[in-house]
Amino acid sequence: MKIGVISADSASESRVALTPDAVKKLRKLGFDVVVQSGAGEAAYYADELYQAAGADIAMSSTEVVTQSQIITTVHDLPAATTDSLTSGQVIVGMLDPYRNTQLDTYAAKGATAFAMELLPRTLSRAQNMDVLSSQANLAGYKAVLLAANEYSRPFPMFMTSAGTVKPAKVVILGVGVAGLQAIATAKRLGAVVEASDLRPAAKEQVESLGGKWLDVPMSEDEAQKAKATGGYAWTPSEQYIKDQAAVVDKALTNADIVITTAQIPGRQAPRLVHGATIAKMKAGSVLIDMAAGTGGNVEGSLPDQTITTDNGVRIVGAANIPSMLAAQSSDLYANNLVNFITTLIAHSTDETSVDKLALNLDMADEIQGALAVTHEGQLRLAKR
Repeated sequence: MKIGVISADSASESRVALTPDAVKKLRKLGFDVVVQSGAGEAAYYADELYQAAGADIAMSSTEVVTQSQIITTVHDLPAATTDSLTSGQVIVGMLDPYRNTQLDTYAAKGATAFAMELLPRTLSRAQNMDVLSSQANLAGYKAVLLAANEYSRPFPMFMTSAGTVKPAKVVILGVGVAGLQAIATAKRLGAVVEASDLRPAAKEQVESLGGKWLDVPMSEDEAQKAKATGGYAWTPSEQYIKDQAAVVDKALTNADIVITTAQIPGRQAPRLVHGATIAKMKAGSVLIDMAAGTGGNVEGSLPDQTITTDNGVRIVGAANIPSMLAAQSSDLYANNLVNFITTLIAHSTDETSVDKLALNLDMADEIQGALAVTHEGQLRLAKR
């Protein structure tokens, strides 16, 4: 059975779906691997490294698709390759399923497409396949470094003969994987860090990393509801949302750096920072919008652009931060894919007692069923 690796084929994407180390792991499992020439170059994985790991090199994405039973990709397949798809092939990648215009084509071709971002993150056996966490962890780290590069002052406090340099004040909005890593990184650089999240349960995580929780007054009844759900399924009242906005507005007005991390797969990113708040921020302060590629958390942010407002605030639209750490993010992503691919196979023995790999697609499986967006000619994507 052969696994193919398609080049990202995008000026804004440097990652590759499988690294040479991942190829070695797949070869040990019994797979053959074919890699599109140049697929790993932007992540510093040359064709020669793939060949040394046991992979074949194909000169085009269409050639990879024609040869492979399982096709791996970072994002969607290039449109030019879809004509070469055949029934029974498997596509694995971050397919952005709720905005993907090619799913009908995959279904019509009889291909099974797995969108890795739909992984049920509450399943313990799925943790080593969680592409959102592996990529967000790196993104949170890099976002702080981007902010430090844009900010015209240092992060830590300095004691000098000419006077004391005050530490930077950093506010993190959204305390998921990326937000927690951003807090940890900013603290290591010496900043004073505050953080906010719609989930009150995130307070302990923030404080464990040395950050200050932006506390919002909460009624006893509402506190009990939030505690009972762990904060994840809690629906806050309009008053709580209003009070939180006021607390965040005050914190941002005094902040030197703000990093926003809130993204929802398949939906527009929630608006966290509005123009009225930006207008009150200090000249020279920096906003890093990690959700710029999906609509933006910050009003006025644009993907892959840095904008300076009339009052001197710099808004950085960081649309694809993991691609800036392509070598490491590719390595983690490839491990996620290898772990998932192992759930798709079964071993069988032919009449000569030779062990063979076979696809074992099972839509009743809680992981495969959740990730499959097309299968046996049908769209399986639930509407959102």
